[in-house]
Amino acid sequence: MMLPPEARRALLGIARRSLAHGAAAGRPLDVGGLPLEPALAAVGASFVTLHEAETLRGCIGTLEPHRPLAEDVAENAFGAGFRDPRFPPVQAGELERLSISVTLVGTAQAVGARTEAELLETVRPRTDGLTLELGARRATFLPAVWEQLPEPRDFLQQLRRKAGLAPDFWSAELRFSRYQTFSFAEGDDE
Repeated sequence: MMLPPEARRALLGIARRSLAHGAAAGRPLDVGGLPLEPALAAVGASFVTLHEAETLRGCIGTLEPHRPLAEDVAENAFGAGFRDPRFPPVQAGELERLSISVTLVGTAQAVGARTEAELLETVRPRTDGLTLELGARRATFLPAVWEQLPEPRDFLQQLRRKAGLAPDFWSAELRFSRYQTFSFAEGDDE
């Protein structure tokens, strides 16, 4: 998941261009005609997060790789700016105030926990992202969420809430998977 600095800069540039294109044209940037280095043309999964000052302004992503990484970033940047249901669509005048971060998502591994205690022993705080599934319900927290929810029990309770479940809900039907990420943002020191 590591990318050299020039590839990280290229992805951040694609995300910013996709936001600007979205504000002007109402659709994501088409990266099909762009010359892409192999790492950006390879299939990958990402999240794009927008902040205005220190406040979250949008976050959209994919957990499973299914399209070229550059395209995934362009689509998710557009989604974060214009399709995140928690926020109104970004306006053109806001673009210069937004900061962008990209999170590359590694391959998920199923967690075979039969009890909540087993799950809490398995998940690694500040390292693992966690996805919960129950029927059609699905929710995930990226590893960065550990910064706001450092206690594993709180992390799990809020993840269940995000999935529309009671915070203490447990069932043998619950399925969990964990994954790691690699994040970088505009303004990071190279």
